[in-house]
Amino acid sequence: MDLSVLGCAGSYGSPAGGACSGYLVRAGGAAIWMDCGNGTFANLQRHIDPGDLDAVVITHAHPDHCVDIYGLHVLYRYGLQRSGLPVYAPEGVERRLATLVGEWGDAFTWAEVGDGDRVGVADASLRFARTDHPLPTVAVECTHGDRRLVYTADTGPAWSVEAFGPGADLVLSEASYLHDDIPAPIHLSARQAGEAARAAAARRLVITHLWPMIDPVASVTEASEAFGREVTLAAPHLALRI
Repeated sequence: MDLSVLGCAGSYGSPAGGACSGYLVRAGGAAIWMDCGNGTFANLQRHIDPGDLDAVVITHAHPDHCVDIYGLHVLYRYGLQRSGLPVYAPEGVERRLATLVGEWGDAFTWAEVGDGDRVGVADASLRFARTDHPLPTVAVECTHGDRRLVYTADTGPAWSVEAFGPGADLVLSEASYLHDDIPAPIHLSARQAGEAARAAAARRLVITHLWPMIDPVASVTEASEAFGREVTLAAPHLALRI
C-alpha cells in the first residue's frame, strides 16, 4: 500500500502547504482518491491518470475537502465520456455539491456511507467511522492484506482513531492547532493527534491539515513528544510506503 499527499493545508491553501486536503492511496490494484480539496486535482494528475481511478472518497462537504470533485466530473463526463466511477461520501454530500452542477449525469455512482459501513474497492477494503466534526464526517480505514492505513479526516477530540482498533501501520491525522491555542474544538491539536495515535498503538503517525498560520516545526515537536517518537509532517507530493 502506498500513500501520496496531494494537498495538506488546513481550511485554505497556504504558500507552504499548497493545496488543501487530498491523498492518493494505492492498495494492490486499487487507486483511491481520498478527499478532493481545492488544488488537489492538478496534483493528482502528476501521480496518476485520473481515468485509472477506482473510487473517490469524500469525507465531508466542507470545501477544503471536496471542491475539486467538480474538475473530475467535467473530465469524466465531457472529456473521457466515462460513467459509473464510485464516489463514497456521507449523507448530504451529493445533494450539497449538486447545487453547482445541476445534475451529475452518469459520470459518478454516488454511494452514501456512515458509521461502521464497509465497502470493497478492487483489492482494498474500506471502513468508515463518524468523527467529531460539524456536518456528517467520516474517518476512513483502508486495509490491503496485512497493511492498514487510518485517515482521521477532520475531527475534534471526542472521536479517536482507537475506534478502528489498535495497531494501524500508519495514522494520517489532522493536527490543525497547537495545544495552547485551540480556537475551535472541532479540530485536533498536534498534541491530541499524537496522544490518540499513541493510545491506538499506531506504528507511524503523519500529521496533516495544519492551520496555515501555525509553525509546522512546533507542530512536529508537539506531536512527536505526545506520540513518543518522531512523526512525519505531510507535504505536497510526499510519498510513503505503508
